[in-house]
Amino acid sequence: MAIVKSKLLKQLTKNYPNFLKKDLEKFLEIILKEIKRTLRRNERVELRGFGVFSTKTQKARISRNPKTAEKIHTPEKKTIHFKMAKDLFMKLNNEK
Repeated sequence: MAIVKSKLLKQLTKNYPNFLKKDLEKFLEIILKEIKRTLRRNERVELRGFGVFSTKTQKARISRNPKTAEKIHTPEKKTIHFKMAKDLFMKLNNEK
């Protein structure tokens, strides 16, 4: 199950009842916007204890349409790479 922004916002309002919902929503928007801006500038985003987001560039290549077997030129593009922190890895795998 994936978490969507609305569910994350509900969880934040439940965990922090002293904050107004609109303030938490604005905070979440600012955080996500800054992550997007940083990745757009080809810089990495490090969230201690969670992981690192960075961009990688996929080279242009000739790929194949699986339905028709037709060759297609796929242009160069950027992708997001995520590497989780050791703390998160250990928690997910029940290690000490």
